[in-house]
Amino acid sequence: MGDYMPANYVTYYFHDDGTIPNNAQLPLVLYPSVLNNEQDSMDNRFLKEGWGDTWIGGVFDYHHFHSTAHEVLGVLSGAATIQFGGKKGESLHVNTGDVVIIPAGVGHKCLDATKDFRVVGAYPEGQKNDLRVGKASERSKVLNNIGHVSLPKTDPVFGKQGALLTLWH
Repeated sequence: MGDYMPANYVTYYFHDDGTIPNNAQLPLVLYPSVLNNEQDSMDNRFLKEGWGDTWIGGVFDYHHFHSTAHEVLGVLSGAATIQFGGKKGESLHVNTGDVVIIPAGVGHKCLDATKDFRVVGAYPEGQKNDLRVGKASERSKVLNNIGHVSLPKTDPVFGKQGALLTLWH
């Protein structure tokens, strides 16, 4: 696989906290140190595996989630502590080369980051993200949206061979 190593992974489940719906059925998946930090390599890998609409940037410093798409974040450079699952969720430290696959509905917020922290983000083929912050007036709609987000056809790093397909199906 060239510069891609066999994946060890860690999973986290998050339940609805009353504000952030999270996703009790699908775990967040963290692949530690799985990709090198070259932008083209991460970008191309995600695109090759059918995860598109890529972007490069940071992670917002407020709790948010996407109700219409799953999301992958590949850490291009630096390090950060990101809280997943809302205010009562887990704070995870991510470093260059880590990949986090976030199910629709799972909240995320950057708590702290190095100045050089950058990620590549992408979404499964055919999915468009929305940005939600847990407004009570949107709750019914976002719960409906999350329930209708299709499962990805591939793992964003390992394609048809990735752990994600087993974990999410």
